[in-house]
Amino acid sequence: MSYKISKATLATFLTSLSIYKKDKINNAGALMFASKVEKFIPHTESIFAAFKGTDKTNIYDRNDVKDDLLIQFNEAVAFLKKHLNVRSEIRGFDRFDIYEIPLDALREAVVNAIVHRDYRIKGTSIYVRIYDDRVEIENPGGLPDGITRRDFGKSSVRRNPIIADLFHRMGKVERMGSGIERMRELMRDAGLKEPAFEMDAFFRVTFYRDPRYSLKADRFQKAGKKDGETVEKTRGITGAKILREGVEKGRVNAEKVRSKYGVNTEKIILAIASNQFIKSHEIAEKTKLSQSTIEKNVAKLKKAGILKRIGPDKGGYWEIVNA
Repeated sequence: MSYKISKATLATFLTSLSIYKKDKINNAGALMFASKVEKFIPHTESIFAAFKGTDKTNIYDRNDVKDDLLIQFNEAVAFLKKHLNVRSEIRGFDRFDIYEIPLDALREAVVNAIVHRDYRIKGTSIYVRIYDDRVEIENPGGLPDGITRRDFGKSSVRRNPIIADLFHRMGKVERMGSGIERMRELMRDAGLKEPAFEMDAFFRVTFYRDPRYSLKADRFQKAGKKDGETVEKTRGITGAKILREGVEKGRVNAEKVRSKYGVNTEKIILAIASNQFIKSHEIAEKTKLSQSTIEKNVAKLKKAGILKRIGPDKGGYWEIVNA
């Protein structure tokens, strides 16, 4: 349904959005529609930063946004897309871009930060921080009044109901009050760890990046040369391939596994080393082994204390120990 706005109907329309009363725009209206928001509410900016490594020591990209809340939302999503890894899949005649962290989960977190930010706290910002191993999205203000930690994720209290309603009208929020569980569900469906939530003076959600995309020097076996130049070869799979795919934390001595437990265990260890979230059927595709052979050898590796399964079959991951 479309609604034509004219000078005669503008006041009525703005009143229906709960942002206009007695010839004045309220704070929510200024945050959503003012061309220079900082003139009216100075402490409303969002800061986006990308770092080299896993701490704040080396920053290589930053964007400070002081515009209205819709622009802040769009700029946050654009910054995330710029710095996250993406792969493409062809389905029929269409190409789909698939980001290492589901974009819908990140959008939910950004909307949550905007809608639940405490705009009364001066000298603060919404932060989007991208590290090698994680993404953090943070807003001033912990849990809103009326909700406890026990209720978190089950009940919803909107700190800024007018802003929440406007984002819902724009289609930026799927269902009111479902954002936390939706983030968890999207990460589980992608085979990633569930997001972590912290609540103090700030509210922070942390998304852990897919380790397949991390190419750190301590995650593969080097053969004495600089990162990326040469890596050790193993049976059937070169170290260069392992480097490209990303190796699980710690050193993987596949030859030792092979000599003690057989060649099939080596293949399985290398497949898991390249992707700790790998599923059983993907191991079969990569190793050309049958499901029964995989199950038998995985059980052998678990019993030997070399392989551990962390979490459930869906959403969990593998951990290689003392391989």
